[in-house]
Amino acid sequence: MTTVRTATPSTARAINDRLALNLLLEQGPLTATELRELTGLSRPTVSDLLDRLQRSGLVALAGERGEQRRGPNARLYALVASRAHIAAIDVRSVGVSLVIADLAGHTLATAEIPAGPEPADGTEGLAERTVSTLLDTAHQAGVEQLHTVAVGIPGLVDPATGRLDNTGGLPGWHTDLIAELRELPGTGLILENEVNLAAITEHRTGAARDRDTFVLLWLGHGTGAGVVLDGRLRRGASGGTGEIGFLPVPGTDRLPTASDCEGGFHTLVGSGAVCAMARALGLPADEAGDAAAAEAVVHAAVAAGPAGAPFLDAFADRVAVGAAALCVVLDPGCVVLGGEVGRAGGAELAGRVGRKLAELSPLRTEVRVGAVGGGGVLGGAVLLACDAARRDLFGGP
Repeated sequence: MTTVRTATPSTARAINDRLALNLLLEQGPLTATELRELTGLSRPTVSDLLDRLQRSGLVALAGERGEQRRGPNARLYALVASRAHIAAIDVRSVGVSLVIADLAGHTLATAEIPAGPEPADGTEGLAERTVSTLLDTAHQAGVEQLHTVAVGIPGLVDPATGRLDNTGGLPGWHTDLIAELRELPGTGLILENEVNLAAITEHRTGAARDRDTFVLLWLGHGTGAGVVLDGRLRRGASGGTGEIGFLPVPGTDRLPTASDCEGGFHTLVGSGAVCAMARALGLPADEAGDAAAAEAVVHAAVAAGPAGAPFLDAFADRVAVGAAALCVVLDPGCVVLGGEVGRAGGAELAGRVGRKLAELSPLRTEVRVGAVGGGGVLGGAVLLACDAARRDLFGGP
């Protein structure tokens, strides 16, 4: 026999409150009449919830709207975005970028903390400088307490514990920074892999807004993938979903190891490989082989028209090898090319990868260009931090 459970009055109130708050968040100030029409709730229920939310400090009067009828103007109610504040941090080997935002995700302040050249001044004290800059930037924006800080970082983040797995490939100051952030009083901390955050941004506001299932293939200095299936970011048992740089592939002279992705897919499409391939084809490429150099090479090849076609064809063939592995296992239906190098190729690279992918995989897969650019990691961190703050303040799942 099936037991049917009905919502208690307190549960129903919480559901209604969250529904109204989400509408105010998405659509801006609304009148009580508009809330009734959008929620389907009764006049007394909407009146009660607005009174309750005003007492809690989450909703406030935001003016009036003139109606095309006789009588008083309708009052407008708005979410109080200053009810809580969050921070988003993008941690790179060269330094840190951060954003302070309100509950609605509106940016209030930003800051950059360079790591400095090594070994002259290196990264000594960078963790402490980052936390100090974070608090100073928040204070200058009128924020005295941060509800949540979300951090995008290279490496594996354990989904069960939220801990960063530093296997020795990350700078030591990354771990020090996380330890410092955990000590901030009254502030929640969320760690997430940087490519996963970019995938969240592409899903919510970028190239995959219309897709519940897709893969973001990140092509930059390194290589990674963010996997979204049925509307949910997938992290795997240890946070390693999408570590495609370690994928064994043809075309390299050795296999990757548990601690070194050289010999894997990274060796084919990482920034160093992109620059080396360009030089082999007679194109100028910086010997440094970093992400900026690889991005410049791909941009130049696209701008060169027919002269750049041999390079783009060769690079697309390499990218398609890793994309095909993702597709035959996950069948995402859509691959988004992100990262500095992926986006630099634009439609020219995406079209070539799509055609080669159709030769390698029996599964129909669309290839798109990423839309969110270099701010994708910070954007995803803002979204995650805001989600956490709203769950706490709005209630519900």
